[in-house]
Amino acid sequence: MEESRPDEFVDFSAKYKEWVAIKRLGITPQTKPEEIAYHLAGIRATIDSKAFKILGIDTDAIDNHVKQVQKTGKGPQAIAQAMLELEKPEFKRVVLDACSSQTLAPFAKTYALNRLMNEFGVETSLSQLALSKAFKELKPPKAPGRLSKGLKPKA
Repeated sequence: MEESRPDEFVDFSAKYKEWVAIKRLGITPQTKPEEIAYHLAGIRATIDSKAFKILGIDTDAIDNHVKQVQKTGKGPQAIAQAMLELEKPEFKRVVLDACSSQTLAPFAKTYALNRLMNEFGVETSLSQLALSKAFKELKPPKAPGRLSKGLKPKA
């Protein structure tokens, strides 16, 4: 039986300075909606990982500070406590220092909020990891640069 060729696609390509990203999914009648959502989540993750950096926000500084926030448990109370961190002078200073200009502060705060929520186990958007947990046939993304045992060069 001949495999049907895709007649629809979800495409994403970007080239900006040294950043190049290409993601393509061919859609056939057999393509499940969760596969399309999985692909779109990957595109979103790609964009989210670069957009703040392209603006000139030091996301590494924010990430480092977020990791230092004391976890007081799980659930809504812990998340509410974590949200209070955003208003502390030290956290505000980290966010402002992460910006190349004052105009970027609201965007840096958005980044910090999302990272803080993720650190406390709350997904702020649809992720490939969450989808792969719900739909076992979807494979979570592999870390870049890792080769499977069969593909590793022999020494």
